[in-house]
Amino acid sequence: MSSFKRRTTTKDNHPTLPGTRALPGPITTFITSTGVPSLDDILGGGLPLTCSLLILAPDAHSAYGELLQKYFIAQGLSCGQDVWVIDDEAKEFVEECMWVPGGGGVVQETLESTGVDDEEDDSGRDGKDEKIKIAWRYEQLKQFQTTVPSSSQTNGDFCNVFDLTTRIPPSVVESASSSGHLKFVQVTTPDTDEDDLPTTLRVLARVQELLGSPTSEGTARTPIRLCIPSLGSPQWGDLRPQDICRFLHSLRSIIRRYNHATLSISLSPHLCSDSWGGPGWTQKLGWLSDACISLSAFSGNPSLTSMFPAHHGFVHVHSLPAPHSLQPPSDKFSTLRGLSSSGENNLAFKCMRKRLVFETLHLDLEGGVGERRTTPSTTATVLDGATHDHSHEHSVLSSQGGGAVLEVKMEGLEIEAKVQPVVAEETSSVPAKKVKAKKKVAFHSDRPDLYDF
Repeated sequence: MSSFKRRTTTKDNHPTLPGTRALPGPITTFITSTGVPSLDDILGGGLPLTCSLLILAPDAHSAYGELLQKYFIAQGLSCGQDVWVIDDEAKEFVEECMWVPGGGGVVQETLESTGVDDEEDDSGRDGKDEKIKIAWRYEQLKQFQTTVPSSSQTNGDFCNVFDLTTRIPPSVVESASSSGHLKFVQVTTPDTDEDDLPTTLRVLARVQELLGSPTSEGTARTPIRLCIPSLGSPQWGDLRPQDICRFLHSLRSIIRRYNHATLSISLSPHLCSDSWGGPGWTQKLGWLSDACISLSAFSGNPSLTSMFPAHHGFVHVHSLPAPHSLQPPSDKFSTLRGLSSSGENNLAFKCMRKRLVFETLHLDLEGGVGERRTTPSTTATVLDGATHDHSHEHSVLSSQGGGAVLEVKMEGLEIEAKVQPVVAEETSSVPAKKVKAKKKVAFHSDRPDLYDF
């Protein structure tokens, strides 16, 4: 046996920070949760410290970007981390955040064991009682999973299961604010008129002042979550694309110098499209942030709503965090978009009554029908050729006196009639033979064709 051993870093020497855990790998990387287990899976287990997350929600009729920011704040307060909210209405924004069911900071055992909410349990309860009648061999197979269960990500205080119907208690906000775990950073100050600095530079100076001097690797400090709910809103003034790019680049460079800080930003809806920043604007935003995702809601396109009734929008991944490697950890540890999945951007999201879920997107059966039909649909109509009265005269002249066959196609009906030739010498009219029309059954589907683009 060889006496040589590979020198590796032991993870026991690194102190574990509250609300974080070490990412599996040769280099120790601490990650923290965003509050949404399925989003943590897309990022590779969570958002690494010293990294930034940018959320784009171009739909002005919805607020999915701000909803993710509320998850980010609620998760930081529930696990004892420091949360700094940069907004003029930061306190009102925090008071609208969701909270853990029951008002405590411990994960509920019922939600952790099931991994689904009450809505999904009620809808799937009837289907579980019925046995599969087609093939008994498939009876023992597990149900097809399109997302990550909540129980797979919940581990102590790393990720809690929040309920959208439960608001954060005012006592939690007051205690966190008085103890210093929750800070509100104003964008506009009373001396704004006297100061000639732009709003973005003033916020950068304020963040640098609050963070202080960077700490060494051996010193353990409480993780800090910086949250900007709506960058580019009217309180930020008139911003240009150059100002946004300079602000994101400078803020990311500041966060990277602190091994206990992380950042989450969501842009205003009018800043999330290429029509505002020019061609390639969303691609530039992905370069200026460690992780960048876009939530394209279906509310602006009714055809997509009818085509995908079980989802509320698409999820586009522009960039993924890779703090200490060239390959993002999501490629190895993600279940939804890893190497074992069907596609990188084959993702969608849906907001249910109690939670927000990211899952893989799968098309329904061809034609949009939920079940296989063996009988005509209730919306089927019988098209009878006798009900249509079309008085068209067709004359066929034949010099040899033989019969001619005329095939008439009218409104999808094929009527085959035999027309006798008209002879000039005969004065008596030959009675026309009545031909019974063939009945046709047309099936109309309520949903459009999936492949009719």
